[in-house]
Amino acid sequence: MKQTPEYNAIQQQMQKGVITLHGFLGDDKRNLVDIIESDCLTVRKRNRSCKAIAERMEYFKAHGLAGLGEFITVDDTFEVKVESVRGVLPSPFGGKGMYGKINTTVTNKALHRTIIYTDLHIHFIADHGFFEGKGSPFRLEPDDLIDILEVPATREDA
Repeated sequence: MKQTPEYNAIQQQMQKGVITLHGFLGDDKRNLVDIIESDCLTVRKRNRSCKAIAERMEYFKAHGLAGLGEFITVDDTFEVKVESVRGVLPSPFGGKGMYGKINTTVTNKALHRTIIYTDLHIHFIADHGFFEGKGSPFRLEPDDLIDILEVPATREDA
């Protein structure tokens, strides 16, 4: 995939201090399309899809909302907490509008591993295959999401 002028503008919006203090790219010097392509390749090698990852993230967020900011057990294997922080953020990709600062924490009790993600992360992954740049303090590694959230394999004919 080639970096277009549109992606150049989006990448500028992702720089430190534009939308957020830390930005979305960390110290990753690659073009945005190369970051996305690399992470999507990782996902495909695991026989998963970005859509399936985002759906699993939404699943835990939806179930965790019932805990009203406290951890609750989901599917016997997971502890989930959803917390809202005041404010909203726009997506540097544009689109649907603003995203609430909602943090979802999921602990996989069998693996003893935890991951934290936001509504903006769900949008990034579902709509753009973007997990943030290497070195970003809020980057989500595709392998971690797949393992901790137990994202099911994607059917090849789907």
